[in-house]
Amino acid sequence: MPLVALAIVAATALGAVAEHRWRGQALALSRRLIDMMVWSLLPFIAFFSVARLHLGGGVGAGLLLGYAMVAITGVLAHLAGTRLLRLPRPSVGALIAVVILANTGYLGIPLNAALLGHEALAPAIAWDTLISSVVLYTGGFAVGAAFGTRAGGSAAERVRAFFTRNPVLYAVIAGLVVPDVLAPQVLVDLAHASAFALLPVGFFILGVNLMGEEEGGTLRFPPPLTAPTATGMALRLVAAPAVMAGLSAAIVDVPHAYLVQAAMPSGINSLIVAHLYGLDLRLTAGTIAWSTAVAVVAALVLAPMV
Repeated sequence: MPLVALAIVAATALGAVAEHRWRGQALALSRRLIDMMVWSLLPFIAFFSVARLHLGGGVGAGLLLGYAMVAITGVLAHLAGTRLLRLPRPSVGALIAVVILANTGYLGIPLNAALLGHEALAPAIAWDTLISSVVLYTGGFAVGAAFGTRAGGSAAERVRAFFTRNPVLYAVIAGLVVPDVLAPQVLVDLAHASAFALLPVGFFILGVNLMGEEEGGTLRFPPPLTAPTATGMALRLVAAPAVMAGLSAAIVDVPHAYLVQAAMPSGINSLIVAHLYGLDLRLTAGTIAWSTAVAVVAALVLAPMV
C-alpha cells in the first residue's frame, strides 16, 4: 500500500511539474496519452481480461446491489448538480462521472488485500471487473455523450458519439463471444500487467490537468475545494458506501471487500471521459485529487491497525 501511495504522489507531481515547465506541450502529451489509452491499451486490456472471465457460479448477488448503488448515487449526483448547485450541463456530467466511476482497480484491489487479507482479493477483483469496468464503458461513456460539449447538439448526434468513441465497448463484446483459444494466457497476463502499468500514466495525466486548469498557472496542491468538488467527494466517499451498506443490511449480506470497493475515490477513467466528450475538467480533476488524497491517507492510517 505505501508503494501505491508513493506512485500516486510521484506521478501526479511529475505531471504538475511538466505542465508548469512545458505548458502546451505537456497538455498535448496528456491528450495523446488519453487517445492511446482509449483507442489501443484499454480495448486490449478489456478484450483479454473478459475473454477468460467466466460469469457463472457465484460471483454473488452482492454485485447486483453494486449496480443498484451506482444507479442511486448517479441519480443523487444529477439531483445535486441540477437542483442544489445549479451547474452547467458539462459540470453536471462531470459530477455524475466522478461519482459513478471509482478507482477500484489500482487502489481498491491492493487496499482490500492490505485491510482484509488475501481472501478479499477474489471479491475485490470481481467488483472491479464486473462493476467498475462495465460502468465505465456503459454508464460513464453514456454520461459523457449526454452531457459533454463535444458530443453534438441533437440526441442523435449524442447517441452516435457514444457508439463511435467507445472502442472498449466493442472489445468487451468481442471478448465475451470469442472462445478461450483466441485469448492465450500469455496475452491475458500481459493485459493484467498493462492495467497496473497505467497507474502512473493516469496520475501523470491528472497532474498535468490539475496544473493546466489552475488560473495563472500557479503550482498549487491541493486544488481549490469548491462546492461541486466537495459534493462529488462526499457522494463518492460517504454516500456510495452508505448506500451499499444499507442495501446489504436490507437485502443480503455482502463480502466486506464490496463495501471497501464502494468507498473508493473517484477514478482516473472519469478524466478520460471528460476529455473525450467535453465535460468539466476542473471539477473532474479536483474531485479525483481530493478524494484520492483522503482515501490514501485513510488507508495508510487504517492498514497498520487491521
